[in-house]
Amino acid sequence: MNIVVCVKYVPDAQSDRTFNESDNTTDRLGVDGLLSELDEYAVEAGLKLAESAAGGADGADESRVTVLTVGPDEAADAIKKSLQMGAHAGVHVNDEAIHGSDAVATSLILAEAIKKIGSLHSTDLILTGMASTDGTMGVVPAMLAERLGLPQVTLAAELTVEGGTVTIRRDGDVASETIAASLPALVSVTDQINEPRYPSFKGIMAAKKKPVETWSLTDLGLDAGSVGLAAAWTKVESFAKRPPRAQGQIVTDEGDGGTKLAEFLSAQKFV
Repeated sequence: MNIVVCVKYVPDAQSDRTFNESDNTTDRLGVDGLLSELDEYAVEAGLKLAESAAGGADGADESRVTVLTVGPDEAADAIKKSLQMGAHAGVHVNDEAIHGSDAVATSLILAEAIKKIGSLHSTDLILTGMASTDGTMGVVPAMLAERLGLPQVTLAAELTVEGGTVTIRRDGDVASETIAASLPALVSVTDQINEPRYPSFKGIMAAKKKPVETWSLTDLGLDAGSVGLAAAWTKVESFAKRPPRAQGQIVTDEGDGGTKLAEFLSAQKFV
């Protein structure tokens, strides 16, 4: 089984995230970045399927997990972490013209990259996280499936592949659904599907020898004018730093604390 996992390099949520003042795009170079935590679940899901198809973690190498990312030079770290976890190969689409691309353009780039990967190794399954931790839009999986003409089964909390069928369990607020689709297909997974593994020392060392290809837009047959900020359907018009947190109000309870608390909540329209 050949599996492609789409991953994203995002600003660390613990860092001081901001936008570039020049064009209001997300600052991905001036802050620490990492593999999106939600994408780690997709990588783990792919590894588990590959290990199962190969008869276990030490079985014959009959399955292949390729991680795919789109982004600047630093995005190579997302591939590196995925390879350390156990992925077999990586593809990095890196081109200056990609800067400022929105979800529509990102899905276009990913689609063309997956087609190119498929020409090298036929793709059976495409996995993604449920959303990125920076944009949190969650629309790229659906757009990507549409561009590739594949069935999509999204928000999987459980995932199995048997024969030529992929089956997922999607958990809702009041019920769970079981959904199946024929392969090839695209599946997005939630953070409930597994517990991503930590890279072992063996995995870290092995990752250094794994193949990583870097492709440009030209390699994918894409016109630079079809992506980037100028072609974006959505743009950030303006941004401002979050105001500092105001000092809290201390209420001394002199027998009327409950009343004062109720008045405060009512004034803030919390009740």
